[in-house]
Amino acid sequence: MDHYTEPHWSRCALLTIDVQADTLAGQPFEIPGTTEALPAMRRVLAAARRAERPIVHVVRLYLDDGSNVDPCRRARVESGWRPVTPGSAGSELAPGLAPPPGARLDAALLLAGGIQPLGAREVAIYKPRWGAFYRTPLEDHLRGLGIDTIVFTGCNYPNCPRTSIYEASERDYRIVVVTDSVSRLDPRGQEELAAIGVALHTAEGFAAAVGGG
Repeated sequence: MDHYTEPHWSRCALLTIDVQADTLAGQPFEIPGTTEALPAMRRVLAAARRAERPIVHVVRLYLDDGSNVDPCRRARVESGWRPVTPGSAGSELAPGLAPPPGARLDAALLLAGGIQPLGAREVAIYKPRWGAFYRTPLEDHLRGLGIDTIVFTGCNYPNCPRTSIYEASERDYRIVVVTDSVSRLDPRGQEELAAIGVALHTAEGFAAAVGGG
């Protein structure tokens, strides 16, 4: 870390990426390791809330006709696969992630490109592809809050978290990845992240650093 990349904890926001009920063990969109990472994700969220830092839950929603689905998955949806269907229980944030009393997603608002308030300093947005910045209101939302540091947790590092991290790097954000709170993040991935100036912390380390421990 140097003065160009070190996190500014007083100007950070936490992002959760695609941590929805359907991605958990035994569900239609199961991603290995996501269920196991949930306790650490909950600790990170609790720390961010205690520190009064902004939180953005970024989610996927797949229409039944496949019209908004990634091309590599569209045929499966057209054939009857139904993960993260708008309004379904499986599309909701994984248990324990939504702020009390367990806010539900407003699929219509999110699909229209809106930002849904979920709690104090906590919102949800929908992304139509891998990256959290692609055709979403995320960047304007963060800039409006004066955020220059993004802390990442979430589901399936090789796809959406990695894409979103590189998008953030291209926009000159300072970046933190909470390593035990991102499913399928392996040692090689951590090495690659460190090489582009990403700070790597555990959930415990993040809580101590942000002042929400």
